[in-house]
Parts: sequence; structure tokens; C-alpha cells
Amino acid sequence: MGDYKHKKKFGQNFLKNKKVLISIIDSIDVKEDDLVIEIGPGQGDLTKYLKLYNCNLLCYEIDTDLKKYLDSFEDDKTRIIYKNFLDSNIKEDIKDIKYNNLYIIANLPYYITTPIVEKIIKDNIEVKEMALMVQKEVAYRFSANPGTRDYGSITVYLNSYFDIEMLFIVNRKDFDPVPNVDSAVIKLIRNNKQEEIKNKDVFNKLVKDAFFMKRKNIKNNLHNYDTNVLKKILLKYDLSVTDRAEQVPIEAFIDIANTIS
Repeated sequence: MGDYKHKKKFGQNFLKNKKVLISIIDSIDVKEDDLVIEIGPGQGDLTKYLKLYNCNLLCYEIDTDLKKYLDSFEDDKTRIIYKNFLDSNIKEDIKDIKYNNLYIIANLPYYITTPIVEKIIKDNIEVKEMALMVQKEVAYRFSANPGTRDYGSITVYLNSYFDIEMLFIVNRKDFDPVPNVDSAVIKLIRNNKQEEIKNKDVFNKLVKDAFFMKRKNIKNNLHNYDTNVLKKILLKYDLSVTDRAEQVPIEAFIDIANTIS
């Protein structure tokens, strides 16, 4: 730790539990010819384990005061970029790196989790898998199944790009400083559902509209849509327009969107 003072503005809570760090590393199967992007390496607690893969490693750290901890990690295969990941041109940064598969691993500040995942999607970063440490409640929302209270529009949106699994809970006491909430590690594996969607704008609007008023049923939230089309497709999934959007699996949303596109 030394004399480093954590900065609240960066949401810094450094994970110190060695067993948890190793579990995160073990959740991805990285080879020497792969590339790992680490977002927010902090003092390098996770970075030192990533180095054991002897893979290409690119780390984004917003806090330049951490250079004294991170500079020693740099070599021919490891590069540290002292910049906000959200402001970075990822494709430009990795264009000269030869690699097979791309992985992203991060212990994310709670307030910035969704923007970072959305950036990866919108910038079309071809990542194979991500292992992310996030707030426990966020993990529940991202990985929720249809029919559960945590299942919402963000669940459907993200699951149209990734199969998401919650791996394990991490106690708040495993961090320094100790945050106010527990965390969880989730794994996101790229799927091919986007290839099934004919019109992404139609799909995204449909999902947003369906969850507009979460306590209302599909018929009420989607009153501007063709009710007969909705009835016909939902019946295939043993659902009706009187059900709520939280009951509807992503496959049904894709089916509806493709039919009305």
C-alpha cells in the first residue's frame, strides 16, 4: 500500500484477497498468443497474475499516481496506457498487436460498469470473453433469467451480445478501502444472437418499449404495436400479451423484432 491515498473520484477499491484474484484469473482460458485488456489495474494486484500467462497485455489506468506501482510490469508484451478507458480508441491502441483471441478483465468502479460494457459493444471490440468484477446487484441484473425481478431491458440488451453468468460473490471486506456493498464476478461470453437480428434499431426500441413501465403488461407497454402479431409470436413461447416483459425470453424479443422489421 505504501503512502498511496485512494481517490474517491475514481471509485478506487483495490481487491486484496489472493484467493479471489486467482479465481478471477482462472475464469478465463488465456493462451500465449492471446491479448488481455485489463481495465483499472490499480496497484497491479491482478496484473501480476495476468503476467503469468505470458500473453499480450494492455492495461488502462486513469490514475497517473499509480505509475510507480505499474511501470515495472511493462515489457515487450505488456503496455500500460495512462488514460480513461472510456476516452480511448481501443482499435487504434491494439492495431499493431498480433493476437488470436481478445479477453477483457476488470475490477470496475460501480458507477461506470454499464458505460464501459456499452463502449465495448458500440466500438465493436471483438472480444471473446470478459471477466468483470461488478457490484453484486449489477451482476444480478446482467445475468438474470426471464421471470425474475432482476430481469430487465439491460439484461435483454446485453444478452443479445453475450451469454452472461454470475460466477461468485466477493465480500466487501476483501477490498481496500472497504466499499458499502458486496461485489460479484461475472463472465460474459460472446454469442451469435446479433447475427439473428435483422434490424438492431427495431430490436432495441422494442425491448425499451416493452419494459417502459415494468409493472404494466406487454399489451399496455406495446400498445402502438400490432397486437395480433404480438399474440401470435408470444403464443409460440407459451406467453400472452397479458404477461409482463420480464417473462419474455430474448429469443421471443428477437422473433417479434424480426417479424415487424
